[in-house]
Amino acid sequence: MEWSFQTAEELVAALRAGAVTSAELTDEAIARIERDDEVINAICVPDFDRARAAAHRADQARARGEDRPLLGIPVTVKESYDIAGLPTTWGMPPHRDHMPAEDAVQVSRLKAAGAVVLGKTNVPLGLQDIQSFNEIYGTTINPWDHGRTPGGSSGGSAAALASGFGALSLGSDIAGSLRTPAHFCGVYAHKPTLGLAANRGMVPPSEPALPAELDLAVVGPMARSARDLSLLLDVMAGPDPLTLGVAHRLALPSARHERLSDFRVLVLDEHPLIPTGSAVRAGVNRVADALVDGGARVGRHSPLLPDLTEAATLYMQLLISGSVARFPIESYEQLRTRVAGLSADDQSLDAVRLRAMVFSHRDWMEANNRRELHRHGWRQLFAEFDAVVCPITPTPAFPHDHNPNPLERHIDIDGVEYPYFDQLVWAGLATMPGLPATAIPAGRSTEGLPVGVQLIGPMYEDRTPLRLAELLEQKIGGFQAPK
Repeated sequence: MEWSFQTAEELVAALRAGAVTSAELTDEAIARIERDDEVINAICVPDFDRARAAAHRADQARARGEDRPLLGIPVTVKESYDIAGLPTTWGMPPHRDHMPAEDAVQVSRLKAAGAVVLGKTNVPLGLQDIQSFNEIYGTTINPWDHGRTPGGSSGGSAAALASGFGALSLGSDIAGSLRTPAHFCGVYAHKPTLGLAANRGMVPPSEPALPAELDLAVVGPMARSARDLSLLLDVMAGPDPLTLGVAHRLALPSARHERLSDFRVLVLDEHPLIPTGSAVRAGVNRVADALVDGGARVGRHSPLLPDLTEAATLYMQLLISGSVARFPIESYEQLRTRVAGLSADDQSLDAVRLRAMVFSHRDWMEANNRRELHRHGWRQLFAEFDAVVCPITPTPAFPHDHNPNPLERHIDIDGVEYPYFDQLVWAGLATMPGLPATAIPAGRSTEGLPVGVQLIGPMYEDRTPLRLAELLEQKIGGFQAPK
């Protein structure tokens, strides 16, 4: 029996039944990594000796009658999470020797749940790209097409899952970093509601690992099935024990519905600022057809939907102003000069991003206040609908593009070029208001590349898009291993 592509849920059942040991699962996963990862380059920091020791302890614990949610399950962790004894670099050469002294809170939760950590997965420089390459660890490739990226910044995790390197992975997301790699590699991911899962220890190597309320970024689960996302989210959810003084599990509300026929779903496949490529449009429609066939109530338009152009503008303003706030002051002065030269009529996303680089606190407060109006709009929308289905990016995985100036890169949508970072508008739709979004496989393109869509749900109702993901998996199928 080969176990590498079984779901975590299936592996838990096999371990409980005594059909396999954690040591056997771990040895098989390590053998597969040693055989295949020279090409894929997903596992940038292997930790095999400690993984084997953890697997042995898991088997001993099970023999004593212990049972924990992930006891004995081999998993991987995005490089950006602190793991004591392993480097955390975020792909930044000056920090190649940074060795944190303690585990990130989510790594601690993984280990407490009994998981066996195989190692860390590759990321882009500073987690700032839609690809996964850096000078320290090199380039991760897409297991479906070696000339294409697996996405970023959790690209190593998605490539690892698609390659059978462990059953689950920890990722993070501020600009689609969980959802885009899942879409590009044909796996599942869930961007939780903002603040749902504690993030301490998922921090740049130059900064202290303290509890922080992040403005847009979240940590979340990646897997090869929808039910596995829920399994890992249950381990991850809850605030930081440092802020409460106690470990606290968060009771999320149940999914709104159990049957597909009870769901009310809004389907979107067009954005005013960027076209949707034919492969992704076909994936969205495949899901829409399955919903209709399953008896769900499907809408294609709603006056309650917040304005997509303003949503994308707000997202870029909040994202960029936050990410450049630590720029050296001389860079800031150069940016101010460039912004002063922009035409007032230029409302392109490139111009929005440039202006956001020199936002004042007053500018940010204004954008934040407009975000609250959007959040209220989403609350009203989710009184009429249970979920929104839409693209994650406009295209399947694109060819590697390592142009050192990302502003010179472009994304090809059905033969027409668009600015590289404009493809983030769909990811930002859920990120800007802090909504949960589940990425699911939705078939393949005519070239055989995976295509995914996202299911956006109401705030703190993460179980609703997760349940819809399960029902759609039953209806249209889910993960398939690349040939």
